[in-house]
Amino acid sequence: MAVTVLIKRKVTADKGELLENLYRELVARALQQKGYLSAESMKRVDVQDQHLVISKWEHIDDWSKWLISEARMEIQERIDALIDSKTRFEIYEII
Repeated sequence: MAVTVLIKRKVTADKGELLENLYRELVARALQQKGYLSAESMKRVDVQDQHLVISKWEHIDDWSKWLISEARMEIQERIDALIDSKTRFEIYEII
């Protein structure tokens, strides 16, 4: 069953452009992963420092493999160096 993953981050305004470049790099690598469907990157309009990525996968196992993959973790480390708090992941499925 398909899953949607909400990825939430708190980012200072001066780091937003760097983060957006890393998002593009993540998507380029995710495109090569089994089960990857799509992703959208957004920033919250009423709270400037909050970013959201909505990532869609065919199966939770596909997402789980991507989550622990070396390719994703390498970029996540670079993201962690830019953000004010820990990245939060929420996984949903259609009911």
